[in-house]
Amino acid sequence: MKALFSVYDKTGIVEFSKQVASAGYELLSTGGTHSSLSEGGLKVEQVADYTGSPEILEGRVKTLHPTIYAGLLARRDSSDHMAELKNQGIDSIDLVVVNLYPFVETVSKPNVTLADALENIDIGGPTMLRAASKNFPSVAVVVDPADYAWVGQKLSEGGLTIDDRRGLAAKAFNHVSTYDAAVTKYLLKSDSADEELPGSLTISLKKITGLRYGENPHQNGALYSESNVPMGLAGARQLHGRELSYNNLMDADAAWRTASDFADPTVSVVKHANPCGLASKNDIAEAYLAAYEGDTVSAFGGIVAFNRTVTAAAAEAMEPVFYEVVIAPDYETRALEILQKKRNLRILAIDKQPDTPAYDLRPITGGVLVQASDSIEEDPTSWTVATQRAPSDAEMKDLAFAWKAAKHIKSNAIVFAKGLAMVGMGAGQPNRVVSVHLSQRSSGDKAKGSVLASDAFFPFSDNIELAAEAGITAIVQPGGSIRDDEVIAAADKAKLAMVFTGVRHFRH
Repeated sequence: MKALFSVYDKTGIVEFSKQVASAGYELLSTGGTHSSLSEGGLKVEQVADYTGSPEILEGRVKTLHPTIYAGLLARRDSSDHMAELKNQGIDSIDLVVVNLYPFVETVSKPNVTLADALENIDIGGPTMLRAASKNFPSVAVVVDPADYAWVGQKLSEGGLTIDDRRGLAAKAFNHVSTYDAAVTKYLLKSDSADEELPGSLTISLKKITGLRYGENPHQNGALYSESNVPMGLAGARQLHGRELSYNNLMDADAAWRTASDFADPTVSVVKHANPCGLASKNDIAEAYLAAYEGDTVSAFGGIVAFNRTVTAAAAEAMEPVFYEVVIAPDYETRALEILQKKRNLRILAIDKQPDTPAYDLRPITGGVLVQASDSIEEDPTSWTVATQRAPSDAEMKDLAFAWKAAKHIKSNAIVFAKGLAMVGMGAGQPNRVVSVHLSQRSSGDKAKGSVLASDAFFPFSDNIELAAEAGITAIVQPGGSIRDDEVIAAADKAKLAMVFTGVRHFRH
């Protein structure tokens, strides 16, 4: 019996090879792997010596040889295949241990060159994995160092079952498809925002962890990531608290997306995927208090996201309120001590924010909708003043804040804001008038002197009249309605300032 080793990640490879050798396998290997095994005291033959063909093209061609692939692909239950191997003087290869060049890690580095990326596209490794996996009734294939222990034990106890080999083959094919998807994604990248979406889209996901259940107890749930090294919320470290649920993660994502979209110290409080509290201040504790005051009722049982390190003062301010999750880049030692007193509070730390995803994907019956991410750059100084009165400097600051907030709220979205804090909002309503009513009701007296942001244009002037009655002083909206003139006239009549962005931010 022969075993072929060719691994980039050499974690545990010497120890595993010793188990394989003890089980009666002769060892074959390539370049760096051969050196590691030899230095580990193992008797191992170079693939080049076995095939009679040296490595060429600076190592680009090492294992691509008929002797290797005949040994992998020959059916052991075929007398013709086995006779052909004997006539050619070729031995069967019964175990393949391979992991691949670090393509994803390479292209994730800043300023990676095309040459570096191409050199880290593995050819021989995936080919061996596919060949061995195709012939899994006779050949075992190991691609994950995490499998070395149990595979080594089984080999020492008599061998792997066909179900074992089948599972290993499936894992190998999945590993190769994930690898190919990463290469495809890299090659399809374009700096052009006008580029058409690709004719085919391959997305490979790796399971990070199972969840207690999905949105409801009768639904299974799990967290997956596109990367072997998850970032953002998918890669968040849980510092305290119970297991995260599907709904926890959905709301945590909404909270983190919202808070991290602001440059100033900002806190977002989310309930059922909508920010119910949001504020930007000079101090993160002050920002939390202002966000909480935005809707103290809805905040109960919500998710809180900080875009700055959580201070002891911020943690103390949170102490009286029940929250499900808090998420932030980091925590002061004292802040963590305060928060950890809440036994059921899940505390998450995000170490690295990923780049903006290239696509948003949403399943529909029988398919998946794909769109470019809503990441357009906007400059409030380019907005058009539509009314006779222009906003004051203070109003413009609040309008810019409210506009960004509306981007993260389900349409039809209406935001009331004052002093860089959300004081009321309406979300997910079938018409915009209801959203204005909800914003007015939730803000109460705080509506007076506040500004309003609408994620899409106003089709009728009734929204403007309601806003004026509530005490709104300025409005930001995309504009573009056939009734813009009526809407502007209503704003002028109420002495409101109104600006048009020319951009819509629906979030269905």
